[in-house]
Amino acid sequence: MSTDLTTFAGLLSTIEDPNGRELLDPATGEVVGRTREGSTADIDTAVAAARKVQSDWASRSSEERSELLNKAADAVEASAEALAELLSREQGKPLNGPNARFEVGACAVWLRANAAFELEPEVLVDDEETHAELHYAPVGVVGAVGPWNWPMMISVWQFAPSLKMGNTVVLKPSEYTPLSVQALVAVINEVLPADVLTVVPGSGEVGAALTSHEDIDKIMFTGSTKTGQAIMRSAADTLARLTLELGGNDAGIVLENADPAAIAGDLFWGAFINTGQTCAAMKRLYVPESLYDQVCEALVEVAKQSPMGVGLEEENVLGPLQNKQQYDIVAKLVQAAKDSGARVLTGGDPAADQPGYFYPTTLVADIDNDNPLVAEEQFGPVLPIIKYTDLEQAIGWANELEVGLGSSVWGSDLEECKKVAARLQAGSTWINKHGAVDPRIPFGGVKKSGFGLEFGLEGLKHVSVPHVISW
Repeated sequence: MSTDLTTFAGLLSTIEDPNGRELLDPATGEVVGRTREGSTADIDTAVAAARKVQSDWASRSSEERSELLNKAADAVEASAEALAELLSREQGKPLNGPNARFEVGACAVWLRANAAFELEPEVLVDDEETHAELHYAPVGVVGAVGPWNWPMMISVWQFAPSLKMGNTVVLKPSEYTPLSVQALVAVINEVLPADVLTVVPGSGEVGAALTSHEDIDKIMFTGSTKTGQAIMRSAADTLARLTLELGGNDAGIVLENADPAAIAGDLFWGAFINTGQTCAAMKRLYVPESLYDQVCEALVEVAKQSPMGVGLEEENVLGPLQNKQQYDIVAKLVQAAKDSGARVLTGGDPAADQPGYFYPTTLVADIDNDNPLVAEEQFGPVLPIIKYTDLEQAIGWANELEVGLGSSVWGSDLEECKKVAARLQAGSTWINKHGAVDPRIPFGGVKKSGFGLEFGLEGLKHVSVPHVISW
């Protein structure tokens, strides 16, 4: 008799190791569950098993693989509440708002979207002398390493297109959120063939064993630039293909014709989605002097109406930082801003006696562009708001950092917004929104935010190998 994966207890019993490492709720400090700890030997076993079944998986028709991805989406939806509860407890994000239930729902959406995509051969030349076509074949075995901020959703971003194209996948989740990914894979593996999708939790050593493995054909990594650079160096020995979605410090630019009241809500959530713990969240906001006070006041009002607290309490839409290390980074950067004389509009003073890694929603004004809170990625519930007097100055500030994941432009004149957007150095630039990813629209970074594309047909191409056939 199979375990009930639609309840929290049933789901946890499927993946939990009674003798494993404890995972604590970052909101309460309570034990969520115990994870098994994989080893480098487990990576060898998983990769060998994935290699063994890959050709059989690839030999299935695209329609068969799509049908199984749709069934996987059905399974995720059937267990959605249990998955969301586990995610909330382990990662800390609230059930409501753009958080746990949203993330689980996105997993199903991305599975169905990839099931619907069809990467057809492209005719390159067709004349009286030559006909040439570009076909796409599976790359083989994909090694995927995910982060702790969106552990379930980003895992799906990695394995859904890979499976669609006939690859098999070995996943290594973050040490901070292994239960969430193991639970998601347990649910999906109720419908997939054995060894097509495998998860191996463990330390950074386990992740390094995966990304340097000689039988891994493609590496997909979402995380810090530093770790991405290390993966790139190790991949030189195997010549594994790479997709790296690395750190960012996204800029938003408000234009003088913007309506502060109209954009305040979207500005706020562009920055504070998942309590600011999102690679493509807005992390620095440039506002013209003529609108500066109005934008600041409007953002403070939205912040006041966005409760922060334990994720399982239905009223909350903001939660804790996921771990102590990230809490300390945020606290240090805010303190640097305060020490420099910047003006804290709200927040900035965490309660000393509160359990969990809660840092209050913080808006910082009158701050210099070279302040560490602006120049470094804070990855938390803090937004510095920088005043500019000339649009050229704002564009220059937005482009001067080494990273370039996302960016945004805010205004009432679409044509002007598009002109500014075209000058921003980022993989994605949104107009009057920020971080609005879509499974149909390619997503990736430039500069030290990585390379390679995910989502849409371009995402399928990046988990494939091109093959030109001509006659």
